Amino acid sequence: MISHMSPPRRALMVALLAVAALPWTGTAQAAWPERPITIVVPYTPGTSMDTLARTLGPKLSQRLGQPVIVENRPGASGNIGTGYVANAAPDGHTLLMTVSTFVMNPGLFKTVPYDPLTSFVPVGQVAVGALVFAVNPAFQAGTLDEAIKAFRARPGQYAYASPGKGTPQHLAMELFKLHAGVDVMHVPYSGSAGAVTDLLGGQVQAMILPANTALGLKQSGKLRVLAATQPRRIDVMSEVPTLAEQGVRGADVDLWFGMLAPARTPQAVVAALNREINQVLAMPEVQQSLDKHGLTVASGTPEAFGQLVSTEHARWADVIRKARISAD
Repeated sequence: MISHMSPPRRALMVALLAVAALPWTGTAQAAWPERPITIVVPYTPGTSMDTLARTLGPKLSQRLGQPVIVENRPGASGNIGTGYVANAAPDGHTLLMTVSTFVMNPGLFKTVPYDPLTSFVPVGQVAVGALVFAVNPAFQAGTLDEAIKAFRARPGQYAYASPGKGTPQHLAMELFKLHAGVDVMHVPYSGSAGAVTDLLGGQVQAMILPANTALGLKQSGKLRVLAATQPRRIDVMSEVPTLAEQGVRGADVDLWFGMLAPARTPQAVVAALNREINQVLAMPEVQQSLDKHGLTVASGTPEAFGQLVSTEHARWADVIRKARISAD
């Protein structure tokens, strides 16, 4: 039929058919990424989140053909940087590298600049960091059961350290206390260094701390590790049983890390980000690099990470309420 049309009408019809043949998305959408991508880390340089972002960044840049910039926006226990990304344009060019505190903070602070369930769309989990329950060697407890008996015999008279009020280590110990039925006094510090120093010095008796921090201290005899707090034993400390193996069930906890994008980021962009991040996490050199920092790759789908965020949000809100914890 087109062949019988006049040349101008024939050209117009061909153009219209060509447009009709293009994929229809419902809205005009520019190619992604069309400019540099920024990964916001809501904590200071040198943290595990920062290490993750700076390990993934260059690899993602190579695969996506755009610079990937890591920007630290610390403050207010991560709330400042997290709130910044929550209000960023939902176009896949501003992302958040986060940790477990993301779901803890809403229960700890009277107000936070985001809702963990509605302000973001999950891109994917990227890693986990193992935690352990440790005591000073002078504390008369060679096993977790002996430590629990000692705590019960003198309620409120022993103390445990944490890097600060509302930190994952603090809440992990409060979760342990609830399930073990013990009363141990909390002594918060302004960071891990002071907390570990006083644990080694005997000013406090116990602490939950990262496994990679505890490993060398355990090997030198400066620290006694009584339990792994995650669901399975830690490879580098396979001789140390888990909490559940020793009768304290329901208190399993580790540090999880993941990537989030602002709510309403297009699903196609989220899927592409997830695919590229998982490809990077599968690289042996990336896994080896993270392993040196005590982190284990934990890739997965956006849906699986979203379920983790939802479950953890409910879990820690319950712990915070029962333990009557507030960071304000």
